[in-house]
Amino acid sequence: MSGEFTHLDESGAARMVDVSAKDVTVRTATATGFVHLSGECMKALRSGDVPKGDALAVARIAGIQAAKRTPDLVPLCHPIAIHAASVTLTLAEDGVRISAMVRTADRTGVEMEALTSVSVAALTLIDMVKAIDPGAVITDVRVEEKTGGKTGLWRRS
Repeated sequence: MSGEFTHLDESGAARMVDVSAKDVTVRTATATGFVHLSGECMKALRSGDVPKGDALAVARIAGIQAAKRTPDLVPLCHPIAIHAASVTLTLAEDGVRISAMVRTADRTGVEMEALTSVSVAALTLIDMVKAIDPGAVITDVRVEEKTGGKTGLWRRS
C-alpha cells in the first residue's frame, strides 16, 4: 500500500513522507482563488469605506503569514523555510481575485503553502467585509503552477 500512497505506511497508517534523500532545489508554487462579493461590498472596497479598515492589506498580510504557518495547519506537511511569499488581491467587477506565490530552496514543494496562503487571505477578506456582505463566497482555489524538484515545471492548462 505504501508504494501507491506515499503518506501511508505498510499497515495503512498515515505518516510523514521521508524527503531526506531528495535533492534541494529552488521550488515555487503559484495558487489562485476568487471571493465573490456583492456590489455594495465592492463599492466599499473601492472607496476605502470598509468599517474594519483596509481589508485588502489585512488579507495580504494574513496570506503571507499563512504560507509560513502551513505545517501547523496541515498535519503531514513538512516544515520548510519559506524564502519568499507574495500575495496579490485584485478587484474585479464581482469580487476579488487572489494570487499567491511561494518560493523555497528545499527538498519538497510549496504547493500547500501557496494554497493555504490564498485560502487564509480569502477567509480574512470575508472576515473584514462580513458586516457588509454576509453572503460572500470563496471559489476556485487551485494551484496554477509549480516549479522545481524532480518533475520540474507544471502549469495548469
